[in-house]
Amino acid sequence: MKLIAAMSGGVDSAVAAARAVEEGHDVIGVHLALSSNPQKYRSGARGCCTIEDSHDARRAADVIGIPFYIWDMADEFHAGVVENFMSEYKAGRTPNPCLRCNEKIKFAAVLDRAKAMGFDGVITGHYARTRDTQAGKTLHRAVDRLKDQSYVLAVLNREQISGALFPLGDTEKVDIRLEAERRGLAVAQKPDSHDICFVPSGDNAGWLRERMGSEDGPIVDQDGKQIGTHKGAYTYTIGQRKGLGITIPTSDGSPRFVLKIEPVSNTVVVGAREELAVTSMKGERAIWCGPNIAPGDHRGYVQVRAHGAALACTYRYDGTHLVADLDQPLLGLATGQAMVIYEGDRVVGSATICETAA
Repeated sequence: MKLIAAMSGGVDSAVAAARAVEEGHDVIGVHLALSSNPQKYRSGARGCCTIEDSHDARRAADVIGIPFYIWDMADEFHAGVVENFMSEYKAGRTPNPCLRCNEKIKFAAVLDRAKAMGFDGVITGHYARTRDTQAGKTLHRAVDRLKDQSYVLAVLNREQISGALFPLGDTEKVDIRLEAERRGLAVAQKPDSHDICFVPSGDNAGWLRERMGSEDGPIVDQDGKQIGTHKGAYTYTIGQRKGLGITIPTSDGSPRFVLKIEPVSNTVVVGAREELAVTSMKGERAIWCGPNIAPGDHRGYVQVRAHGAALACTYRYDGTHLVADLDQPLLGLATGQAMVIYEGDRVVGSATICETAA
């Protein structure tokens, strides 16, 4: 097959490309330039879109022996990921930009361009597996559960999954680094990327204030009594405990947590930890990573964080929303996050959480 290897400059994508070549595929390496000014994003080996990363990707391609190109996707990235990040926080929700990047850039935009150029699919270094079934290609967890990235890939639809190859899904991360050393790849011991690539400092709240301004507003308890002041409700997230700026302590000295964000009135509501308990969630814009689910209730697991636990639940699709009722309460679930449904190790689908209930 003719394949494009998306090469971030890290060890995983380099080994994935090398494996594809070894299997006899016709491969070219592509690095995505996600900023017209890379210095605006993180410098160093912690991101996935720096100048250093592009150089590492090019050197890896040279060792593997494949052509290498850089694709400028700065405009698509800003529109699909950065602006979405800001608008979601402004609406009082907590987004996951890595999911949006996978959905809008690494697969939708790249796969579309690849298909238009006559390529059969895209290779990435994500830790996940696919299986060919009578109902089509399905998405599954990786063998290495600590590195499993099926959660952030659950925004891919069936067409995108059919065009995606994940050569590392059957291998432990420690073995990938050893393989990279055997192949002579200089990135063998390069640290993994962390945090959000377009927030260089790692300070989400500070980054948002710089771009969206700051407006003082009240922090209130559940009775509506003001107990503090903040500089922008959009910089808070559900379940947050530190950095609240509360001036009036509780009578028993117990900590307060963010329970609710009201963007219209610029108000942050805080309360006791137990008030964070959620037993049901509802998600919009459902995406199916395999066959559509049948009407009615189904048993499975829901995951709401990239490396969080899979929680036993009863789920259903009501024609508009994906709904999951938990067997046990969960604390601190924010709207805007992704809910991903699993049956065993298979990804059923995902949705963006728009409502929760105790």
